[in-house]
Amino acid sequence: MPRRKRPSKRQVLPDPKFNSILVTKFINGLLLSGKRSVAEKNFYNAIDIIAEKSGAEGLAVFEKAVENVKPVLEVRSRRVGGATYQVPVEIRSERRQALAIRWLINFANSRSEKTMAEKLAGELLLAYKGEGSSIKKREDTHKMAEANKAFAHFKW
Repeated sequence: MPRRKRPSKRQVLPDPKFNSILVTKFINGLLLSGKRSVAEKNFYNAIDIIAEKSGAEGLAVFEKAVENVKPVLEVRSRRVGGATYQVPVEIRSERRQALAIRWLINFANSRSEKTMAEKLAGELLLAYKGEGSSIKKREDTHKMAEANKAFAHFKW
């Protein structure tokens, strides 16, 4: 890390099909070994599957699913006088989005469907409805923060 100046944030260009920065960030999270075309194909196929299954617009379902998975609180370890406390803290908006994307992709990967597009579509549909593994992860994170609310005064 530089001592003097904060590094500037890179600007992410919107994707060509939906003209959305969120979609680009999601596709970047899907990337494996730099194969962007494969990641894009998987994502766009998943959006088509979602539109087919739900009857709603695929992009709207995707955005609502990401919004549903975003956590508000998390716990951070803080060492105070020889003891380590789990201190609940609010999450910055960029980190909220990054966590939601990461959780959706990881839990989609662990599903049992055949193709990645089907796995993604399944996880996004469940997140849209407020169910599924990624929503459970968010709930667990919130429960952990709620359980450690007594240590909130160590947040400085």
